[in-house]
Amino acid sequence: MKMIDEEKQPTEEVTTENKDDGDKPETTTLVDNANTAAERLEAANKKQEELLDRQEANYSKMKLGGSSEAGTPSVAPKVLTDTEYAEALQRGEVNPLKEDGIFK
Repeated sequence: MKMIDEEKQPTEEVTTENKDDGDKPETTTLVDNANTAAERLEAANKKQEELLDRQEANYSKMKLGGSSEAGTPSVAPKVLTDTEYAEALQRGEVNPLKEDGIFK
């Protein structure tokens, strides 16, 4: 069994006159990073403004359109007596905490 080091063939070093002319790693400065972040924020703000304009337009259409009461019967809620309320409470049909606004 051969050792792994024995299988490797020695490679010749290639030298050229312009060996320093290669791809250099790109570095960014803090100013470049800040500019990039500012551009992203500007784009996000512009998109947010467009969405807000659409929401305002939809809200104004909804408010101006209104709703009519035609065809909807006006039914007053039934007022329960104390005994009816107690029976409904035992059956679980009413929730006094919800009615008081404590739980929703």
